[in-house]
Amino acid sequence: MNIIGIHNLIKNYGEVKAVRDISFDINEGEMFGFVGPDGAGKTTTLRIMCGLINPDSGIVSLFEKDITKERKNIQSQIGYLSQKFSLYGDLSVDENIEFFADIHNVRDYKKRRDELLDFTKLKPFRDRLADKLSGGMKQKLALACSLIHQPKILFLDEPTTGVDPVSRRDFWKILSNLLKEGITIFMTTPYLDEAERCNRIALMNNGKIIALDTPAKVKESTGIKVIELVVSPLQKAIKILNENSWQVQSFGDRLQIITQSPENDLNKILDLLKQNNLELIDNRIISPSLENVFIHLIKK
Repeated sequence: MNIIGIHNLIKNYGEVKAVRDISFDINEGEMFGFVGPDGAGKTTTLRIMCGLINPDSGIVSLFEKDITKERKNIQSQIGYLSQKFSLYGDLSVDENIEFFADIHNVRDYKKRRDELLDFTKLKPFRDRLADKLSGGMKQKLALACSLIHQPKILFLDEPTTGVDPVSRRDFWKILSNLLKEGITIFMTTPYLDEAERCNRIALMNNGKIIALDTPAKVKESTGIKVIELVVSPLQKAIKILNENSWQVQSFGDRLQIITQSPENDLNKILDLLKQNNLELIDNRIISPSLENVFIHLIKK
């Protein structure tokens, strides 16, 4: 069942075309990733879906209701976690959750609050002021506040940006448990490794959706492979490959080249390296990552 429907959505800011006629549906109970670089249109789309700004045209429906016509009714059933920490620094963890419970008219909130504090592992810090929390703990508190009224859809706007790796991993464990409870999650992220965890993704660039499917099918749809090389000296290899029209990406000591004719292109590259007296330490043909696919689609 589709719990969210987006049809021909357009939003402009003056001459800037932020969202360019996009359409997609989200199924109940899935985690949907909206992936792309800064300025791709992710946050604008999310804010329209939450009823925070109006589109120029198009239809956004949640629970089969138009967000522009039934905003208050819909907003009572959704949770929203923004990019920036927007809670009250001079209130404690408990007091922030209580405040958001009051906003959502949740009267008997104490049991739910304790459940969320256990869920987010914030119970030992319940009396600490929000300003005194680490970045990861602040995000967990913001998540707890967005869940106090038991929403059916949770909107997350780049929730792990600036969060340390350990807190980021903990945050993903929490999201996994929320999915088990049947909550639908819509998340924007610039991190392509995070997109791999989603049921389905939409890759966004310059206000447009350039790919939409499961992460595996998005990668399969391009038909590309990756030639991976370990060569010495590295910088000389990059220079020579670029001069011969090979588009090279560097990952540590490894070079990657996207190709649709892996065997043929690998032979050409090996010949080129040999002609220039470069030492080939290792080579292999591998399946593309989402990052490889995204770069390929943008250049295409």
